[in-house]
Amino acid sequence: TVVLKPSEKDPSASLFLAKLFEEAGLPAGVLNVVHGDKVAVDALLDSPDVRAVSFVGSTPIAKSIYSRAAENGKRVQALGGAKNHMVVMPDADLDSAADAAVSAAYGSAGERCMAVSVLVAVGDDVADALVEKVASRVQGLRIGPGTDATSEMGPLITREHRDKVASYVTGAAAEGAEVVVDGTTQQFEGDGFFIGVSLVDRVAPGMKVYDDEIFGPVLSVVRVKTYDEAVDLINSSPFANGTAVFTRDGGTARQFEFDIEVGMVGVNVPIPVPVGAFSFGGWRNSLFGDSHIYGPESIHFYTRSKVVTTRWPDPSESQISLGFPSNH
Repeated sequence: TVVLKPSEKDPSASLFLAKLFEEAGLPAGVLNVVHGDKVAVDALLDSPDVRAVSFVGSTPIAKSIYSRAAENGKRVQALGGAKNHMVVMPDADLDSAADAAVSAAYGSAGERCMAVSVLVAVGDDVADALVEKVASRVQGLRIGPGTDATSEMGPLITREHRDKVASYVTGAAAEGAEVVVDGTTQQFEGDGFFIGVSLVDRVAPGMKVYDDEIFGPVLSVVRVKTYDEAVDLINSSPFANGTAVFTRDGGTARQFEFDIEVGMVGVNVPIPVPVGAFSFGGWRNSLFGDSHIYGPESIHFYTRSKVVTTRWPDPSESQISLGFPSNH
């Protein structure tokens, strides 16, 4: 059986999912939805009836859940935060890269662990062109409720989170960055915790807008001079969930695959989420545990393997009379 404990901030989707399973004929008790906050979580982590725990959330919570569940002898996979970088080389198709950056950074309002939050431009010419192209593309972005078919981006999850996301943008200039597009000043009608998209240029490690996982529609641009500098930047990040490189050169793409120390790598693919037989999961502070959540590893995690070793005597040496007819 499975106990699904959603965030108390967005409980509806899990109830809808459970209702669909019920309508499909899943027996009662196979899928269970439990609501609550840390009290409910701790009860699951400590319960002897829970054999395995799978979690997705922020890095501090993931680390805490991994430690407590493992201490109680449970199998555990805990996925943490991310700060996904997208490298754009001088030979890349910049229009294609700009389109990819817009969709990957602002899709789902940036509230997904595989969102691209850092655009790494190799060379000032590339950076200048990309900033201009991205800025021009977001001007007409339609922001509104998810119930409106014309909406391209919806609201954030809570008022508190919206205000926190806005604080990274308003504080970026004081850190030495350049706010090219300020989505915090955009006004919206109707209910919902809406915020516009933001583009911040000349960002560097050490700035809060770079160091923290913002989990909102904020795209930072970091300028580097060389490919090696881009690789060092990404490999120095405490997060290692996903990354991508945009280039026309096969040699660069191949070298990037070897050099980069990140769990999921895309080549001209901004969000490298694998499907089918491949596993999903990052490295470093983006994953605690040895098991990923997609593909064969997910099957192995949610099942227990049993090995049976057998040996049978040679029938010709058997002393047991089975009483079969002679022509059997």
